[in-house]
Amino acid sequence: MTDFETIRYERPAEKVARIVLDRADARNAQSMRLLYELNDAFDLAAQDDSVSVIILAAAGPHFSAGHDLRERDGLRVVAEHRRIGTWCGFGCAGAESQMAVEKEMYLGLSERWRNLPKPTIAAVQGKVIAGGLMLVWPCDLIVAADDALFQDNTVSMGVSGAEFFNHPFEVGVRKAKEMLFTSDFLTAAEVHRLGMVNHVVSLDELEPFTLELASRIAEKPLFALKLAKEAVNVAQDNQGRANAMQTSFAYHQLCHSHNQQIHGLPIDPGFLRRTFTAEVGSRTE
Repeated sequence: MTDFETIRYERPAEKVARIVLDRADARNAQSMRLLYELNDAFDLAAQDDSVSVIILAAAGPHFSAGHDLRERDGLRVVAEHRRIGTWCGFGCAGAESQMAVEKEMYLGLSERWRNLPKPTIAAVQGKVIAGGLMLVWPCDLIVAADDALFQDNTVSMGVSGAEFFNHPFEVGVRKAKEMLFTSDFLTAAEVHRLGMVNHVVSLDELEPFTLELASRIAEKPLFALKLAKEAVNVAQDNQGRANAMQTSFAYHQLCHSHNQQIHGLPIDPGFLRRTFTAEVGSRTE
């Protein structure tokens, strides 16, 4: 269970587990393997009675560049792992396959991690883009380095928002709309003011500060921590979060279907051209 290719599983302190995204060379882009290995690691920590708090961190300068758009063998990797949901049709034609994969890999996994029975803390540095938010937002607490930048650029891709659509509950309705409409980055200081992030610290302090916070929480009775977490999550769901998530996911799938009919791709190819041009430009500057 601890022999992973894309993550590291650590025990940095008593009662604390730390899971580290370890694809720094790809800016921790989320391949299917990384997501399933992350899920296995969360399960490992959740089922270990000696663990009370789980930290999610990332190697390298950036927490996550989002979904790995260059992945080519994703369905093969999915077939190698035990699926966490009951949806089928991964190899079917049309919208059925796209929806099945994303319901499993993105909405399904993120929702599952949100409801893990132990406190989770995300330690975030650098850029957190689109799918990267779907790793951070399921965590109970977020500690951000002062260089952290958060972005959902899916509207630029011709899609109405990331699959795990927690935006209004993280930054409020007005800022959620601006975040989506503009695809602009939000700074650590700004999301801290909005309540999305619990603490902002220097990059040098990110690891020790998060570990100290986790250790302090881990001193509390675990059963009380579990129930306190569940009580807050239920309160948020009773505000309409769960229903809103299902509606936004349906809109997300409609956007993919529309783009496939218009462009022959699930996202607007203009985004890919702009991204490629920007990457080439950055290498020649």
